[in-house]
Amino acid sequence: MPHTPAESFPLIAAIDLGSNSFHMVLAKADHGEIRILERLGDKVQLAAGIDEQRLLSEEAMVRGLDCLRRFAQLTASLPEGAVRVVGTNALREARNRDEFIRRAEEILGHPVEVISGREEARLIYLGVSHSIADTPGKRLVADIGGGSTEFIVGQRFEPLLRESLQMGCVSYTQRFFRDGKITPARYAQAYTVARLEIMGIEHALRRLGWEDVVGASGTIKAIGLTIQAAGLGTGEVNVEGLAWLKRKVFKIGEAEKLDLDGIKPDRRGIFPAGLAILEAIFDACNIQRMSHSEGALREGVLYDLLGRHQHEDVRERTLSSLMERYHVDLEQAARVESKALSALDSVAQDWQLQDDWHRELLRWAAKVHEVGLDIAHYQYHKHGAYLVEHSDLSGFSRQDQQMLALLVRGHRRNIPKDKFADFGAEGVKLIRLCVLLRFAILFHHIRGTQEMPNVQLKAAGQRLEIQFPQDWLENNPLTQADFTQEAEWLKRIGIELSVS
Repeated sequence: MPHTPAESFPLIAAIDLGSNSFHMVLAKADHGEIRILERLGDKVQLAAGIDEQRLLSEEAMVRGLDCLRRFAQLTASLPEGAVRVVGTNALREARNRDEFIRRAEEILGHPVEVISGREEARLIYLGVSHSIADTPGKRLVADIGGGSTEFIVGQRFEPLLRESLQMGCVSYTQRFFRDGKITPARYAQAYTVARLEIMGIEHALRRLGWEDVVGASGTIKAIGLTIQAAGLGTGEVNVEGLAWLKRKVFKIGEAEKLDLDGIKPDRRGIFPAGLAILEAIFDACNIQRMSHSEGALREGVLYDLLGRHQHEDVRERTLSSLMERYHVDLEQAARVESKALSALDSVAQDWQLQDDWHRELLRWAAKVHEVGLDIAHYQYHKHGAYLVEHSDLSGFSRQDQQMLALLVRGHRRNIPKDKFADFGAEGVKLIRLCVLLRFAILFHHIRGTQEMPNVQLKAAGQRLEIQFPQDWLENNPLTQADFTQEAEWLKRIGIELSVS
């Protein structure tokens, strides 16, 4: 079942569940471009609600959920696929994020994805590159968020390097400026810790080089506006302006008294931490001037959504690259993919596997189920699952990768029923997808060396029936033995396989 093209949705929306702020953009897709109709945002400061045990407090959850109720008024009527909701560093860190996600999904009526730092960096770059002049040279993009800071070196619309560091204006405020007092010693501490973080990626950044530097966050915008108000720039951040602003902040000495043009009252508390991080970035990368882009993560999510629906899905490129890197047998992968999808068509209604994501996930799993063979044949399904779950796969959320890894893990031998159960109600459907993948792999066990017959599949409840042409199994004892053994494996997870 193909996706509905984004152009045919009346409206599309992106929601960014950031560590400092939650933002939403509502837009219309118009000939491949995005026309923003509405922007909403709220300083939720989710990261400030994470304790030492990495648990998100109820108060922080309520702040976030109250904000989402306002967003939901604009997204409630939008169809499936027209809204993408992404969570960033605070939700990556929070051990109880599943509780927040469950409540958020109930309010929004759309799934929430937690994305990796490098995936966040990719989407930020996509948003920036669509929001500024399309110049031929390389550019460095930096985005200081509430809990993490992303760095990207890219050229035109392609990121060449993506990094995400554990430093943000909310987390550093909690660490160095919790009581709002600003002293040179505290600022120096924050600056030094940030500088040490950046050291790990400094060489890689400098090796690529860049012509332009662009900042893409509220922190960088606020610093640029404050410098502009002092008559030291035109909205960009520069070395002279940073030095002046630092002296000014030290002189004021308290975050709540930072009554400067360009700094909104709700940003004062986190401003000193953001300034220290930005100064560390300037010094580490020897930057003299940084312009600002209005486009960032939210706009990147919209363009990515548009690209997915217009058959420019970055996930396809990602999987092709993974298959190439681990020398996957492309012909076998294509055979298994085709058979798995035809099997899905046969049983989709009876097994309630009619959603787009069921088909997508099965197709992806068929493509990459053999990536682990490049490591070793012994337990290659486990090697493959590890690679899929822990690689940086552009375009995939963490949950996407976990589900895909689980299908790869379960495609042969014992099916880890307990791991499927971790996905709650969806676990049953994942097991059924896994069974269809296993069927396709067994069907093509002999890897295209002989003509294969037409078979009929029927499903009902916990039962799957496979009908081969008369006498075919008797004449092909290897396939017969495979399916006899498969019936034993499936019996362990409560599925009855009947083969005739």
